[in-house]
Amino acid sequence: MTSTDTLPIPRPTAVPMAHEHSWLTESRHPTSEGVVVYVRCGACTARRIDLRPSSAAPSTSLPPIAMSRSVGESPNVRP
Repeated sequence: MTSTDTLPIPRPTAVPMAHEHSWLTESRHPTSEGVVVYVRCGACTARRIDLRPSSAAPSTSLPPIAMSRSVGESPNVRP
């Protein structure tokens, strides 16, 4: 049997490990709806746009609202 008659040996592919995103602020600016915050993950290429509503008082610790889904990451990686 020659090598042309055999199937290639499958090689395992590297699958990125899932991680919890550590969002870092790239920029922010005020709008009539609140403060729009552009964030990126410090560990991967994911980016997102958040909105901190203007109705939230600065002293409250309400989390921002994600206005977009994460983009720029592998579809196999789940936050």
